Amino acid sequence: MHTDPLLEDLMGQLGEFGKYQLKQHILHLLTAFLAGMHMLSLSFVAPTPQHRCFIEEIDLYNSTSLAESPVFNASVLAEYIPLKLNGELDSCHKFPSQFDNSTIMSCNGQFVYDKSVYLQSRVYEWDMVCENKWQRALIQSIYVFGVFNGALIAGALSDRFGRKRILCISAVFQFVFALMGAFIPNYILYCLSLFAYGFFGSGGAYVTGFVLSMELVDKKKRTYCGTAFSASFATGVCFVALWSYLIRDVTILQVVFALHALLLFGHFWLIDESIRWLWSQGRIQEAVKIARKAARTNGRSFNNNYDSKYNAAALKMQTEENHKYGLSDLFKTPNIRFRAINTAFQWFSIALCFYGLAFNTGALPGDPYLVFFLAGFADLPGHLLVVLVVDKTGRRPLNAAFLLIGGVACVVTTFIPRGLIVTSIAMIAKIAMAGCFAVIYNYTAELFPTVIRNSAVGLCSMAARMGGMLTPQITLLDSLDKSIPTLVFGGVAIFAAFMGLFLPETLHKEMPQSLEDGENFGKGDTAFTTCCGRTPRSYGIDDLEQGQRLKK
Repeated sequence: MHTDPLLEDLMGQLGEFGKYQLKQHILHLLTAFLAGMHMLSLSFVAPTPQHRCFIEEIDLYNSTSLAESPVFNASVLAEYIPLKLNGELDSCHKFPSQFDNSTIMSCNGQFVYDKSVYLQSRVYEWDMVCENKWQRALIQSIYVFGVFNGALIAGALSDRFGRKRILCISAVFQFVFALMGAFIPNYILYCLSLFAYGFFGSGGAYVTGFVLSMELVDKKKRTYCGTAFSASFATGVCFVALWSYLIRDVTILQVVFALHALLLFGHFWLIDESIRWLWSQGRIQEAVKIARKAARTNGRSFNNNYDSKYNAAALKMQTEENHKYGLSDLFKTPNIRFRAINTAFQWFSIALCFYGLAFNTGALPGDPYLVFFLAGFADLPGHLLVVLVVDKTGRRPLNAAFLLIGGVACVVTTFIPRGLIVTSIAMIAKIAMAGCFAVIYNYTAELFPTVIRNSAVGLCSMAARMGGMLTPQITLLDSLDKSIPTLVFGGVAIFAAFMGLFLPETLHKEMPQSLEDGENFGKGDTAFTTCCGRTPRSYGIDDLEQGQRLKK
């Protein structure tokens, strides 16, 4: 079955990318900017600084300067605190006294923090270090778990009730819960607010905004628009570092992050519903009305002699496609099912490696604000590279290449001592994984039909958030061996690079519309059939003639 020629003819009335698409796309990009800011905000709202046990002989008489410059000199503290094998102070243990170093005891909940860099932190409030460091890992995981659910549930809801409605609802609630998080003094309530913050902030709004853009622009412009989304996310990450450097009060900093959500409050009046989604729901007249408005904005003539054709199409869709599509439709047919599982694993692997690098930039040598900013800024070269080459190489090989480079770079860093070289290799890995994100968003939108596209992106985004959710827990394995987390991140990325070769190529293909279109799309097309010189059983859905060949 081929893409609906009436719909493609209607979308053609808008032109490839005019003033209308540009204005709508910029408004959609704000969702990605906010998602980047929200996702990494805990890096400076709850950073973990250098810390040690409270030593009465030193700290009790140094109380006037304790808040500003506690002693962390190993030579001074060696009589009170045991040293690790690498010569660093043990952050979580001490000797019973200056004269008794035969036994080692815990800090008993009394800690001293190095506040030379981070004046405030949620970590200080609840002492989320040592035996309680799992609490710090948990709050990051809970936030990402909220994103996980937001991507899944909001994605399915937007396929059912519309992209615009879900985006606007998410905009309001992300502001409410982001603001609440600044003033909650209780750990459990704070965790609950973080879940809702992630659900609406980096889940509901971002996924829906992305799909709105992908369904609006011409196939020749999808690469640029999808990459712009990833670049906007990276810009949000950079703003986290900038605001955190300027504002050291954690409460005010969180309020500032929350206020950025007000940028989406005008979207109810400023953005339009997806023409493709309206068409898939049989709401033909509404789709034509928006298309007519868009053509007028772009200064193009609009053919008004389509009413009878569109009315006939609406009647046909109401009789043949009278049920609502959702997440379950991703698993009803074999090709879409395999594609959904494989693509979800791609997202999981990319996120695991990407956030493994992003969340742990503080462990890299250098000023943490500068390193964090550079790590966010490092995403931009990856996005630029995608724009330059993806329409030449295709989505499949570039995605696999980036995953392989990022995975190998992660593995290599485990065998090199800390220093400038490790930081440089980590940045290369970060650039590669950022390029992966830029590719995979476009790739996923192109692989699935309109009726379940948002559900597919939601499922994959959910898988990515699962990767982000597991990242802090995997990082805890550094207590066994500091090389374990990066080996896990790199190994998973390398395996995903191999699995991605089994997905079909989508370069210059029309996006499928119906479930049947999606099932027939790219049958038999893998990197191995291409490399071996075999002809895939089908090539996508480019035009009416090709669609008829697929149907036969």
